[in-house]
Amino acid sequence: MNPGYKRAAHTLGEKWIYVNFKQITRRGMARHSPTNLRQAQISSDIVVCGGRLFAMEKLYFTNMESAVGPLFLAASASGLVALEFDARLPGQQSIRANPRNLRQEQRAFSFEESAPAMRGYVGELEEYFCGKCREFTFPLDLRGTDFQIACWQALRAIPFGETRSYAHIARAIGQPNAFRAVGMANNRNPIAIVVPCHRVIASDGKLCGYGGGLDVKGKLLELEGALAGVLVA
Repeated sequence: MNPGYKRAAHTLGEKWIYVNFKQITRRGMARHSPTNLRQAQISSDIVVCGGRLFAMEKLYFTNMESAVGPLFLAASASGLVALEFDARLPGQQSIRANPRNLRQEQRAFSFEESAPAMRGYVGELEEYFCGKCREFTFPLDLRGTDFQIACWQALRAIPFGETRSYAHIARAIGQPNAFRAVGMANNRNPIAIVVPCHRVIASDGKLCGYGGGLDVKGKLLELEGALAGVLVA
């Protein structure tokens, strides 16, 4: 990667990159042509802020109705970035700072509503809720720490119709004592349902915390036939 680029620390803003030019005029215009921005290989808008030239990533989004309520989907050129429940719990992480006004979002993103760009994602989700899809095939653009991504990949390995405990996920990623950290990674999962954190339950078989609420978690597990399924502690 060009040394002029830097990834933002925020989990959902890792694609926010910038080139720091030494000379910025008072009008905010760089004296040197930012041709290297083409190397970013992302769809973006360019803005100048605080003496830095920013590439604001464009994410396509859509909303869809589902058996568990309205869902918000956002995708980059690389794959699905976010799948969120419209009714999120207090404190739940979201790519949308203000779900009712996408113009008032993190400056790392610009949103463009596009049903055609999101059709493939919506189609497979509709099949899932109809019981016709057990495994999603569309690409994901997972953004997080190495630990979080390891946890999310372990979640994706849980078979349809089965459940796992937090302790099992901790062992699966080679950190058997990190079950509490696994729980935190689950809480920060940006792509609900597809990265199936709903398949993780307590070691005693009880349902536990879920960003969409326990009722939604129960509905998803019932849909998958997992409430009486296999729990690997």
